[in-house]
Amino acid sequence: MDSVSPVAAPVAPEPAPGAGPGLRRPRRLRRGDRVAVVSPCSPADPERLRAGCAVLGGLGLDVVVGEHALDEIAPGHLAGTDRDRARDLERAWRDPDIAAVVCARGGYGATRLLDHLRWDLMAEAEPKILLGSSDVTALHQAFATRLGVATLFGPMPATAGFVTAAGVPDDGTLAHLRTALFAPEDALVFASPRAHCLVAGRARGVTTGGTLTLLAAAVGCPESAPTATGAIVLLEDTGEQPYRIDRMLTQLLRAGRFAGAAGVVAGTWTDCGPADRVAAVLRERLAHLGVPVLAGLDFGHGRPQLTVPLGVEAELDAGAGTLTLTSAALR
Repeated sequence: MDSVSPVAAPVAPEPAPGAGPGLRRPRRLRRGDRVAVVSPCSPADPERLRAGCAVLGGLGLDVVVGEHALDEIAPGHLAGTDRDRARDLERAWRDPDIAAVVCARGGYGATRLLDHLRWDLMAEAEPKILLGSSDVTALHQAFATRLGVATLFGPMPATAGFVTAAGVPDDGTLAHLRTALFAPEDALVFASPRAHCLVAGRARGVTTGGTLTLLAAAVGCPESAPTATGAIVLLEDTGEQPYRIDRMLTQLLRAGRFAGAAGVVAGTWTDCGPADRVAAVLRERLAHLGVPVLAGLDFGHGRPQLTVPLGVEAELDAGAGTLTLTSAALR
């Protein structure tokens, strides 16, 4: 697809609230580190969760599973009560022996935890890795605004994008996750064979965003920054037809959520209809912003799935098809 030039070169804006160089960066993982797998959203399939945890264990990690990770309550779309899911997450975050909190899967339910978490107590803990994607977008936003911590938007152990029902991991997904967790200085450049330029240009800003549905649902909520000033906005989704993607982008645009954005990077749009129609929607809705727009980077719900940090400074080169961190996401 041909690229178009920005209407005007973006002016370097101030960093977005809750995002930027001031965010605390968790330390990288080392072999033997203990990580907690929790279920803040929908129930996980027990066999797939066991298989995914075994893969994490194969990285040399000591994996513990949250007390309520396999709970399920009627009508079946939540992994236990809001209080129990919140306590599993909070307990893992505050435990000094836990080096990372890994979300088992997405689905639905993370937003319901935000009023149950004791943010004042969580803020006293040393920052650690929060890893997850999809519905976990709600937690990524909250951890940035309430705790000032950079997080990782990436694969989850009880999902098909991470491990098959037979327990076989996706090689590309696992390789990038391993590098992102253990040697983040080797995971500074993000590129994909399917990446393509929608709006040409280069920009520098702080990564933010996640799954479009969750970003749209957060409009008006305290965890959602009022604008994207100084940000490179990451977007992806699954199971949303092009007209619904259009509707959510329009909602965010009308709410001012793209105001001041430095650039936009779109990931995978799994089961979202024809790729050319999705690309057309993205281009039509976002080109007028006058900032670089890159599409087709492999983060989101597809395979392989890149592990992309949120809340760190990066440089976007839409023409070259790359997003490059200016420094390692983990210390």
